[in-house]
Amino acid sequence: MNLPVVAIVGRPNVGKSQLFNRIIGDASAIVSEEAGTTRDRHFSQAEWAGRHFWLVDTGGLIEDSNEPMDNEIRKQVMQAIEEADMLLLVVDAKVGVHPSDARLVDLLRHAKKPWMIIANKVDDPSSSDYFEFYRLGAGDVFPLSAQNGKGSGDVLDAIVERIPEAPEQEDDAVRIAVIGRPNVGKSSFVNRLLGEERLVVNDEAGTTRDSIDAPMRYKEQDLIFVDTAGLRRQSKIDDGVEFYASLRTRRAIDSADVCLLMIDATEGLQNQDLKIATLVWDAGRGLVLVMNKWDIYDEKDGKSAEKMKKEVIEKAPYLANVPFLFTSAKTGMRVTKVLDIALAVQGQRTRRISTSHVNDALGELLARLQPPQAAGREVKLNYATQVEIEPPTFAIFGNHPELIPENYIRYLHNGFRDKWGFLGSPLRLLMRRKSAPT
Repeated sequence: MNLPVVAIVGRPNVGKSQLFNRIIGDASAIVSEEAGTTRDRHFSQAEWAGRHFWLVDTGGLIEDSNEPMDNEIRKQVMQAIEEADMLLLVVDAKVGVHPSDARLVDLLRHAKKPWMIIANKVDDPSSSDYFEFYRLGAGDVFPLSAQNGKGSGDVLDAIVERIPEAPEQEDDAVRIAVIGRPNVGKSSFVNRLLGEERLVVNDEAGTTRDSIDAPMRYKEQDLIFVDTAGLRRQSKIDDGVEFYASLRTRRAIDSADVCLLMIDATEGLQNQDLKIATLVWDAGRGLVLVMNKWDIYDEKDGKSAEKMKKEVIEKAPYLANVPFLFTSAKTGMRVTKVLDIALAVQGQRTRRISTSHVNDALGELLARLQPPQAAGREVKLNYATQVEIEPPTFAIFGNHPELIPENYIRYLHNGFRDKWGFLGSPLRLLMRRKSAPT
């Protein structure tokens, strides 16, 4: 699912960052009494009533200022309007209607996207402090105290009611996101696969700003390649265009079946590469590591690929379960091989193991090593079954699942992995309490 984007906009010091933190559930955005504290942008996933969405916090808008920083913040808001699927205009109920609020309402009306007014700093929702905002002609005004949480449930209910539904994707098409740091050759790689120059290729890092869908058919299977902007470290994302390019990449990961993480072989695995790989793995997507620019790797010999693979796995042991491809987008070396690998990984993500085979495997693992026993209580595991695919997820039932230690869960996880492989796919175990007999 390509999660929708909800952006918070408004004047400085109206409580946008407090609202962001209230919805996200932590204090990731700086909150201060000083106007205009939020200069940078923040984004994070949020969830309410089963609906997931990306929430974006923007800097405060100072409409009449010509200060360079204020102009930059105005640009942020315009970018938010362009990029978001829904907008939240936050106003200050203690101050009342400000001329900038009215100008922002005009901007949002012209955006032709769902939006709503949130009157912040209303400690008592039964008061009439916020009624004057109705004269802006924007329909319902939602009172809220972002500081103490009063009214936040009603606001979130209204948000999820208004968020547009994501368009349905083709069920039979495998979506493949090409991801990685800027300038590692993602666009060149996709162009080589497609056989035409569909995507802009430039030596300047970060040329690709948007996520671009490129369909193709291979071995009677529809594929959709998504070439994305590079993911930089969050601290490096100081330009508005790059900020939203980074957000689009995160959305591309969420909507993909398989992600090709492209790494510049001449630079080796970087910390940011590992962070991107972890994003993919935690999202339950298939993962393939593509070591690009292998044609110009200086230290190449017959064992170079295995040596590099070993070094990567030493940094992140879970990558031992991921296929590696050493390639060159420039020369075309092994480029088309990625299609077979991606389809194989998707096949692993969608595998179903029969309950009898799952229980046979669990029985073998229990015969080899029983779960540790708790003081005064017998700990037993009774049976297991696969409950989901994409990624493969198994539920293991017992009398005291909460007493199973992490190291034993890893033992079971590794045992299932050894049994069935699931190459390139995360594998998840859920420990569940056995139902009492009725």
